Parts: sequence; C-alpha cells; structure tokens
Amino acid sequence: MLDTLELETGRRPTASVIWLHGLGADGHDFEPIVPELDLPDTLAVRFLFPHAPMQPVTINGGAVMRAWYDVYALEGARREDEAGVRGSQTRVEALIARETSRGVPAARIVLAGFSQGGAIALHTGVRHAERLAGIMALSTFLPLAGTLAAEASPANHGLPIFMAHGLDDPLIPIERAEMSRRLLERAGYAVQWHAYPMAHAVCGPEIVDIAAWLRRVLT
Repeated sequence: MLDTLELETGRRPTASVIWLHGLGADGHDFEPIVPELDLPDTLAVRFLFPHAPMQPVTINGGAVMRAWYDVYALEGARREDEAGVRGSQTRVEALIARETSRGVPAARIVLAGFSQGGAIALHTGVRHAERLAGIMALSTFLPLAGTLAAEASPANHGLPIFMAHGLDDPLIPIERAEMSRRLLERAGYAVQWHAYPMAHAVCGPEIVDIAAWLRRVLT
C-alpha cells in the first residue's frame, strides 16, 4: 500500500478524492489546495494524497525520484512505460479498495491527478470495474490510448471527467491533451474541458472550477 497523506473536511467522510502528484513531487504538493476549494460543510470529503514510489527516471539522467512511471523522452516518438503505468494502476486500485472497505462506495470516489498523476488517474478510472464519481485530470493526457477500446470498463462508460490544461504548457503541449480529450469524447465520456493562460501549473480560476465540479459530482 502506498504511503498516503489524508485530510478530512468533516467528520465521517461520505466521499473520497484520491489525488496523485506529478513527477518528482510528493503527496504534500496539492495538500494546500484543500482549504482553497471551500467545499460546503455538508460535504465531508476525505482527500488522499499518496506518495509515488521512488524510481530512476530516464529523461532525468536516471536520477531517482518519485514517479508513477518512467519517462523516456519529451519529443518525437514516445515509448510509453506500459509496465510502469499498469503497476501504478494496481497501486491506485488498492487505494480505492481500501476506501470502499472504510465505508465509501466507489460511486463516491473521485480519482484526481496532475501531470503524471493525472495520466494514472485517467488510465485507472476508465478501467475500474465499479462506477466512480468522476476523474479529474490536470495538465495531462491519456496514456496507452490504443488499449482504451479493449479495456474500458462498461461500468464507467459516460463517466464525468474534468480536464484542464495550460495554453503555454512546455512539458505536455495542449495539443496532446486535446487529442486525449477528443478520444475520450468519442468513446462516450462526459469531458468538461478547461484551458487557462498558464504553463505546466495550476491557477486560481482553475481551483474555482475544480471546486464547482467536485460539488457537482459529489452532491
């Protein structure tokens, strides 16, 4: 089981958000956003911020850091680390199972993530066997896109997905995110798309939009 930080917005949470950080960060990265979401007192949510495993990352000269999967290149033909993606999928599935064992049904669980973490949230969410509340994918894309049709879970067909991206993102160009968006929409998912004048980051207006979306899918 992944080491995980937890924050609860009220007693006896009735919903959970599993929020995955980006490459080289850790679970503390998005912890400060929770108070900024200003969720209603009537909505008690448990936020889980897991730490990705430590592993060498090829694009960073083999330096060991927290990563959900290896990254081979930023430009040109990309070889995706399928084993790494699927390994992280298994770890996130274990977190979902733990939440359901604590009394939060899958239909009250949101998978969220930024960059690498968002990629894992998308990959795992559309394949999860039980209906989820939704997926929040920030500054990211859908990995292993060619396997979606064969592996998508019927239970999550049409699932609400919040996708947001920076217009000036130098690490994951917005065009790549838009390709994932179109693929998901063609597959029948309810994608809410937002683009902001920022780089590879999260901005204030985006946090406002995230809060509104969370209130909608969890209430």
